[in-house]
Amino acid sequence: MKFNPFVTSDRSKNRKRHFNAPSHIRRKIMSSPLSKELRQKYNVRSMPIRKDDEVQVVRGHYKGQQIGKVVQVYRKKYVIYIERVQREKANGTTVHVGIHPSKVVITRLKVDKDRKKILERKAKSRQVGKEKGKYKEEAIEKMQE
Repeated sequence: MKFNPFVTSDRSKNRKRHFNAPSHIRRKIMSSPLSKELRQKYNVRSMPIRKDDEVQVVRGHYKGQQIGKVVQVYRKKYVIYIERVQREKANGTTVHVGIHPSKVVITRLKVDKDRKKILERKAKSRQVGKEKGKYKEEAIEKMQE
């Protein structure tokens, strides 16, 4: 069901906006989920991917246990290139295979001061959400007193 009358749900308009998105919006679209350990540690579900993050492919032909470093984030094509995810061309040269960031899990973040700030901000907003919700029985009893 549509809730906001000012946001379109037209498929062709959404596709147009996706494929004509500017670089700063593509960064956000190219987010990857964090591994269970990182999710526990930072209390954040996903982050925009960047070069030097370590990732594990979880879907598609290249899925498996090996963990590789992100070599390049190619925003124009909506793909990332990972260290050991390569294939051989007909002439024998090896090339990196582009993988969509939603099909990988980040296992190690490259944390600098800006990224640390983003992690703290995202974790803080999740804490606010946890406080909302149903009233506990003790809280109701205190209100009645």
